[in-house]
Amino acid sequence: MAGKLYGIGVGPGDSGLVTLKARRILDRCDIIAYPVKVPGEGSVAFDIVRPIVDMEGKRIEEFVFSMDPDDSVRMNCRSKAIDRMCALLDQGNDIAMVTLGDVGVYSTYMYIDQEIRERGYETDIVPGIPSFCHGASVAGLPLMIGNEGLAIVPVAKENSQLLGNSLDNFDNIVVMKAFKSIPMIAKMMDERGIDRSKATVISNVGMPGEYVGPMDLTREYGYFTTVLIKKR
Repeated sequence: MAGKLYGIGVGPGDSGLVTLKARRILDRCDIIAYPVKVPGEGSVAFDIVRPIVDMEGKRIEEFVFSMDPDDSVRMNCRSKAIDRMCALLDQGNDIAMVTLGDVGVYSTYMYIDQEIRERGYETDIVPGIPSFCHGASVAGLPLMIGNEGLAIVPVAKENSQLLGNSLDNFDNIVVMKAFKSIPMIAKMMDERGIDRSKATVISNVGMPGEYVGPMDLTREYGYFTTVLIKKR
């Protein structure tokens, strides 16, 4: 009988925020897996669960999903990774693939889940706490309240029009993966008369180097940086 693939959201960085359901599944799965862009890259998501899951007797597997700009290279790499995953499932192994935050928020896993299901295997998705939810709680700020709306925008540098539309039309805006885009975000706020004090930078929450505070254009931020803008 083929095994089952689980997509596990492990939260934003603090092992204490991994859900009870996620931990139960991690404890009973034969294989804990994680996606990487290059071999040997390592995984923050795996580092989160390592202290709270008994790894004795478990196999730890990395699966490479290339981010090469050449579509054919990416597709070939993905096909090989999926083939290997299916071979492990055919051996009866249950696989838990861990991913940062929530599985449904900008996660590689959702592409994997779709292809595995199309090949006839059973999957299950286990949600986790998104980084922006944790960051807002650490900052003591509501993401939205009353009848306010919320926009979640990917990397601002590559989506300036989307960010501009969100700044024009939403009360609250979350800009994810913003570590290189802080000056651009500040400039776009200035152009719209939105005071920079309305922005809170949430960087490396639950990890070393955590910063939750005002926008500082002279500061270097880590990769896991989000900006929460509250216009009201």
